[in-house]
Order: sequence, then structure tokens, then C-alpha cells
Amino acid sequence: MHDAKVFRSMHRERFQAKPAVFVGPGRVNLIGEHTDYAEGFVMPAAINFATLAGISPRTDGKITIYSENQGEEKIFDDGVQAARSNHWTDYPMGVTAILAGEGHKIPGFNLSIWSDVPLSSGLSSSAALEVATALAVLSLVGASYPGPVLARLCQRAENEFVGSNCGIMDQFISLNAKKDHALLLDCRDLSYKLAPIPDHVALVIANTMVKHSVAGGDYPTRRRESEAACAVIASHKPGVKFLRDCTLEDLEKWRGEMEPKSYLRAKHVISENLRTVAACDALLKGNMTELGRLMAEAHRSYSQDFEGSCVEADAMVALAQDLPGLIGARLTGGGFGGCTINLVEQTEAVAFAEALAARYAEQTGIVPQIHVCHASGGAHGLE
Repeated sequence: MHDAKVFRSMHRERFQAKPAVFVGPGRVNLIGEHTDYAEGFVMPAAINFATLAGISPRTDGKITIYSENQGEEKIFDDGVQAARSNHWTDYPMGVTAILAGEGHKIPGFNLSIWSDVPLSSGLSSSAALEVATALAVLSLVGASYPGPVLARLCQRAENEFVGSNCGIMDQFISLNAKKDHALLLDCRDLSYKLAPIPDHVALVIANTMVKHSVAGGDYPTRRRESEAACAVIASHKPGVKFLRDCTLEDLEKWRGEMEPKSYLRAKHVISENLRTVAACDALLKGNMTELGRLMAEAHRSYSQDFEGSCVEADAMVALAQDLPGLIGARLTGGGFGGCTINLVEQTEAVAFAEALAARYAEQTGIVPQIHVCHASGGAHGLE
């Protein structure tokens, strides 16, 4: 993570004020893709890649946002904006607008941002930015929220302001993570269970370098296809509101009334919910073999039934299979590119990463970014 002292100095030199600094971690999802908006189960972990947000007050009502990564500053002369501008500042401004809508009087402020969460890679750079911004702005107005409540507000910023129809997982794990643990989240009632990740297991994240966008194209199409299958089942079972309420038996019973693609999307979501709960049980029992089997099954379903993968991601998963130390591998995040998550024996992690990178570059001609990570704690302020 970026040196906090250097980050503070950068803000001070730009704005002539000492900032309060907050951290929003990115995340990797061990299992449970496209289940969150179906009120299902997910099992992410926060990672040691994060966004820093530094904030200091202004007296003129203006809001200035500077990104060190973008090398760009934008000034909002009228303070909180009511609508998006299709610019990267929509994420912090969306959070600010949602907080203003909750009745907080937002003063003018200067906000500096730096992040080492890779963009468009499925590691939730957007949620890390939203969460860090939320804590920063709340510090100015002297308010706070429980983690699950603030996660909902940050999700609303992305849904209502940015225009990305994401679920709750990314914001929730960024705020509620525990170091060295994965978190099984019930996206219906936001209850959760922590499962320790054994010391001998490393998280190896392999970036295919193929970019994806949750706000565009394939993601909303898959969501509509999933929900169309749910609507068919709901027409026969009035209590059904989401695929969380459906069984595989329901799906087979009314399959004939569904478009083939809708059936396959729903098959993935319903079976993924079952796998995710089973994966948490396996982790709690220390059964890494079973966890690895479930991850492999999850990737096959994601790639073939949901068609949420791509040639490069499938290659990254396949190339990992016979490398020493592998426990399980699958595509993680919103899909259509991004990263794979590999659970690897800690003693083999560095060699695994080097070998996987070499294999992938040789097969695809693309040089990947591969990181040996650990599960981190949730969002917080820095002293």
C-alpha cells in the first residue's frame, strides 16, 4: 500500500492543509459470482490492495477532488452535484450525494485519492473508492454508521448515481472484513459468518490484463437473463422474488418456458448459492480438498453456463491446474476478464506465481500481473 506519510505530504502540498486519511480495501471473491443481486450467498475476502482518501475542509463550499493515479483534479464550484457526469469523479461524488440525501449538511472539502487496486480487474476498485470516500466525508460531518448500513449507502451511490446495477458484496466486505478471514455473506439480510483462512494458504491473484466493465454490456445482459428465468418460476410460485428462492428442481420443472440462455444463467446462480455455502463449511472444517473441488466446479459453471468468462481467463485457470501447491482456481469478480483467484500452499506461492505468469505469457502473448496476497481487515482511518 502507498506510504501514508507520502500521501499526506502530497495532499498538504496541493491544498495547504493536513488531511484525515482513510483506507478502503479492495476484495477478491473466493466463490459466489452473480449471486449477490439474487439475494444469495457470496464469500469474499478483503485484500492488501487499497484506496486511500485524504480529506480536509474548505470554507468556500466548493468540492475539489484530486486523483494521484489519474493525475487529474476536478473542482465542483457548487458543492454536491445532483447528477453523474460519466467521469471517474462520479464514484466519490455519488457517495457524497447519497450522504447529503440522508440529511447530512456537506461542507466544502478537498479530497485526495490514491489506489493500488487494479482498475477493471474484478478486485472492486470502485467499492474501495466509495468506502474510503464515505468514511472521509462522514469524518467531516461528525457522523458514523454501522458497517452494513454504510455498505448499503455506498451500494446506492453506485446503483443510483454511477448507474452500475451492482449488488452489495463489494462494499460490504470492504467495510466489514476481518484480517486472515473470508466472509460468508447472506445478501438477503446481510447476516454473515467469518471463516479463518489457514496460515498455510496464500491468495494468489492473477490479472489476465483483459479489462471488464460492470456498468456496460455483458454484465447487465446476464442479469436480465437470470431474472427472466426467475420470473418464469415466480409465475408458478408466487412467493418467489429472487433466484435465491428457487431450487434446481424448480428450474427443471419450468425449463420449457424459458429461453435456453435464461435457463443456463439461472442454473449457474442457483447452483452457485449451494456451492458457496458448502465452500464456507469446507473452509471452517479445514477441508481444502473439498474447497478446491467446489472452486473448480464454480469456474466451470461460470464459464459454460453463465458464459461470464473469456478465453484468457479460462486459459489462466487451466494453466494453474498442475502447478505445485494449487488448492483451487477460478475466475473472480464480475467476469468477462479481470482476475483469477488461486488458493495456493504458502510455501509454493512465489514459485507458483512465477510459473503461472510464464505459462500464460507463452500461451497468450500477454504479460500478466500476478500478486501473492493475504486477507486484510476492513476499512478504517489512519492515525
